[in-house]
This record gives sequence, C-alpha cells and structure tokens, in this order.
Amino acid sequence: MADQNSHPELFELNNGTMRVLITNLGCTITSLSVPDKDGKLADVVLGFDSLEPYLKGAAPYFGCIVGRVANRIKDGKFALNGVDYSLPINKPPNSLHGGHKGFDKQVWEVTEYRKDENPSITFKYHSCDGEEGYPGDVSVTATYTLTSSTTMRLDMEAVPQNKPTPISLAQHTYWNLAGHNSGNILDHSIQIWANHVTPVDQNTIPTGEIMPVKGTPFDFTTQKRVGELIHEVGIGYDHNYVLDCGEEKSVLKHAARVKDPSSSRVLNLWTNAPGMQFYTGNYVSQVVGKESAVYGKHAGLCLETQGFPNAINQPNFPSVVVQPGEQYKHTMLFEFSAE
Repeated sequence: MADQNSHPELFELNNGTMRVLITNLGCTITSLSVPDKDGKLADVVLGFDSLEPYLKGAAPYFGCIVGRVANRIKDGKFALNGVDYSLPINKPPNSLHGGHKGFDKQVWEVTEYRKDENPSITFKYHSCDGEEGYPGDVSVTATYTLTSSTTMRLDMEAVPQNKPTPISLAQHTYWNLAGHNSGNILDHSIQIWANHVTPVDQNTIPTGEIMPVKGTPFDFTTQKRVGELIHEVGIGYDHNYVLDCGEEKSVLKHAARVKDPSSSRVLNLWTNAPGMQFYTGNYVSQVVGKESAVYGKHAGLCLETQGFPNAINQPNFPSVVVQPGEQYKHTMLFEFSAE
C-alpha cells in the first residue's frame, strides 16, 4: 500500500531554462514554464495556483495522469478470461478515465526526487484488486525528468501482480503555448503523424472502424490551423488518432507538433503508445484558474497518448491487457523550442 501518511504537496523541477511544478496528487503538472523566441517565460498549461481546487474536483482532468484505463469504456463493462467486470458509470453511459476515484485523484508516494542537472521525480501508487471495479493488484510508477534544457520526459510503468488486467495510462495536460491565460488555441497549428482515426458513435465510443483521415476534417498529416475545420466536427476534436506514420527515434514515434504563431513556441511530442486522443477542450467552461484567468471552451488542447479507447471491448484494436509479471511501459517526450 502507498504510505498512509502521504499528503498532497507540490514539487519543482527546474534546470534554469524550464520550470515545472508537479503534485503527487494524480502526478499532476500544475505549471510548466518555457521560453518563447525572445527568451520570455510563460506558463503554458492550464491549472490552479493552489492544490485546493484539484482536491475539490474543480479540474476537468487538468494536467493529471489518468488510469487504470484512460478514456472511455463502453457501458462500464468488459469481460476478461470469462469473468464479467462492471465499472463506475462516471460519464454516462460510459466509464471514463478510471472511474470515480481514478489514479488522478489518488495521492501517490514520492520515491525519488533529484535536483541535479537533469532534475527528476518518481511517483509510485499501488492500485488494489477491485479498485474502481478493475481486477488485480497493480504497482504503478511515473517519473518526470528534465532531460535537456527544454525537454521533459515522462516514463509510466505498471506491473499487475496477480491477475491479468487492462492498463492504459494517459497524461492529460491542457496546453496553450501562448500562455495559459491567453485565450483559445484555435490559432495554434498542429501536425499529427496519423493516417487514420477511430470514429465514434453518439456516445463517443469508437465504432471499431479505423478510418483514413485523408479528405476529412481530421486530416492533420500536414500542419494545419486547429480552428480551420473545427466547426465541421461538432463541438470540437475529441478523437483518437492512430499513430502510424511518424518517424522513430530511440523507440519513440513522432506523434504531434504544435506551434503557437504569437510566441513562436513549438511542442514536439514523441511516444511509444499506439494512439493519441486529440482533444480541444470542448467542455471547458468558465473555470477560474491560475492568476484568476478564466478558462473557456478551447482554452487548451490535450495530446493524450494512450491505448485506443474501449480497446478492452474491441478485438481489432491493439490489446491493453497486461499479464501478471509483465510490464506496461508508456513513455512521452515533450520537446519545446521556439522558431
């Protein structure tokens, strides 16, 4: 079990160029400051100044790690090895991001905290058999490291101890490269290295189809303004992209490149996950965040690399089931620059 004395606190990773604040409550990034083309720092993630709003549930998953299974599971039900499991329906009619009290609402234990030239912090959580309806005990760690002056790496690992179980973690930061308080992200441009997307039904559950993006508003194979065709996809993008065409470097695929024209800040994201939820903050409404900024619809965008949504119920999707003693490994590399 996690140390019962663990309480929520804030930790800083700072290498002189980049400054990141992270809390052990849900491994949540509350602030991340990087320079623009003139070296001017801005905090580029949505969040709150103190931990209280996170504890009260005021954040729509700002900055946290979600699990045991990220995204939606249809009707909160799945079967595994002949056993039926029922999960909390916390986003009717589905189960979302691990249930009522997923990993994002747990206080993790800090097992290592280094303040050298590559500052890092490691969080650990023990998820019990039956927690939020999921089978088996799982031991989870997440390590954030500043690997260079403007690069952050996240390594998420999980090992089931006694039963096979679905595991798919996601990092749910809302990015606004112009600064968290600068308005909407519709003028950001984005490129996503995905030739396919998994279309969804009226309850935002993938139909099982793997659809080419060519000729659709989902096509970001070349850089495009986020807002260019957003009106053609309902209230905005909230879709899983199949990361199938990015170049690789050290086992990580290029997933996305986001650029803000006003500051010239660029974020390149690399991952080893098969999918990425591109979400344009469609449900954010009048959230009072840091420095009294009011976050509205499209105030930030999320790049949640993940296993495909509802994969546990879709045999043609890459499996998210992990066997006891096997290790789930999910790495993300966030490379910032200014052009």
